[in-house]
Amino acid sequence: MSKAKTAGDKATASAETALENGAVALKTGLEKALKGYDAFLGYGKETAEAVMKSATVAGKSAETINSEIYSFSKQSIEDTVAATKAVMGSKSVHEAFEFQTDFAKSVFESYVAELSKISELATAATKDSYAPFKGRVQAWLDVVQTARVA
Repeated sequence: MSKAKTAGDKATASAETALENGAVALKTGLEKALKGYDAFLGYGKETAEAVMKSATVAGKSAETINSEIYSFSKQSIEDTVAATKAVMGSKSVHEAFEFQTDFAKSVFESYVAELSKISELATAATKDSYAPFKGRVQAWLDVVQTARVA
């Protein structure tokens, strides 16, 4: 009987050791998972903040571009009215043709200049809108790498 009791004690001790090791492994695994989850939540929060900054910048840029287009349109209408008055007040067909030709040249030049200006504003808006996202890829890689190492 003592041999049976010794074998039983050994089996019980092995089972208890295995159970303790399993509990420690489970606790360690859960702690790692929670750390990874916390890192992921932190990344998500920072990304959400980057999205909000980007949206704010994009909104302000859209306002700037809209204001520029409005100003150009207003000036264009005023110039058209002035040119129409000049053409209507001309003394001859030749003079009217010269006013119209000069007006057409100036309109084309101002249109090209305005397109260049709006293009520059749009390019700057795009750069500024994506600026908050710089480093987000590296931050994600850091989160993943930290989770793998842990």
